[in-house]
Amino acid sequence: MLSIAVGTGSMSKNKLPSRLSTSVACVLLLLTTACSQGETKSAQSIDANKASNASAVAASNNISTLRIGYVGSSEPTGPLGWAKKKGILDRELQKAGFKDITFARFPNGPDLNEALVAGQLDVGSLGDTPAIVLRARGVETRLLRITQFNTTAWLVAKKNGPRSLAELKGQKIATQKGSYMHRYLLGLLAEAKIAKDVKVVHLMTTEAKAALERGDVAAYATSSDLGPFLKSQGFPVLDSSANHKGLSGTSLVVATESFLAKQPDFPEKFNAILTEATKDLKANSEEYYQYHAQITKYPLDIIKISLPLKQISEEPLPAEGVKLLEGTKNFLVSQGLAKSDFKLTDWVEKKQQR
Repeated sequence: MLSIAVGTGSMSKNKLPSRLSTSVACVLLLLTTACSQGETKSAQSIDANKASNASAVAASNNISTLRIGYVGSSEPTGPLGWAKKKGILDRELQKAGFKDITFARFPNGPDLNEALVAGQLDVGSLGDTPAIVLRARGVETRLLRITQFNTTAWLVAKKNGPRSLAELKGQKIATQKGSYMHRYLLGLLAEAKIAKDVKVVHLMTTEAKAALERGDVAAYATSSDLGPFLKSQGFPVLDSSANHKGLSGTSLVVATESFLAKQPDFPEKFNAILTEATKDLKANSEEYYQYHAQITKYPLDIIKISLPLKQISEEPLPAEGVKLLEGTKNFLVSQGLAKSDFKLTDWVEKKQQR
């Protein structure tokens, strides 16, 4: 049985449940810029009763509830979302002994990291940057799969604002910190040798358009779908990660080592499910695009531009995706954003290594 974990209490959209949560998220980012109280907010939190019950179940070796966290819209997209929609996930995981599958949605990777650290999730679907930052802190996770690679990030300017990177000097640029867009922006500014001449601030993607319209920021580094959408709304595009080798993102699936110790066959079974879902969505691309557009609330033509299906991998660890991931890790370590270096081969679930 599938269920969605929803927020409790009277939290407004994009708010974390407590100051402590915000502090933990800030620590996980390990950024050189300060993170203020209340700056990063959760869109939803796991229902307390469900999380408590799931944790109790997970304490035994006979785990019957699988707790999945993901970053994104009201429903997961990509292979995970398609597997859920088409019933592949429920069918195959029930064969593997999971009676219940719960989903928890998070607005960004650092918030999902927090839930992994707290033991509220078994599996997380998130971007490369927060996943690497968490692993670099020594938190025991395993990389199960690269679900998407070459994900484009965009740098979009306000109207009647800068028209080149050089014109950003002395300006304020925003992005969703801890994301692959943030990693792209930092890499771009370093390449352009203007990193010391601009101020980078945190802003959720849901607030980007309004901030650009008000002129609160000169530019915003945004995601693969919001970038083309803002362009269609008349906001100038200054750059995209497609113009730079190694600055595009990857999407990952990780699991906690404590969970895998009790479910050693899970990676193989879960990867088989996602591979089947990937093949199915590619074979039914129009249906999938319609689903993705419906979930994300972007026009269909924007989704088709932002998500070439060749970016979605049928194999767990595509060579191009691994290369991108290695480059992202090295950059984060070199910038001090990842606490320590580690070998990707040590992060990959052992049974996946050949």
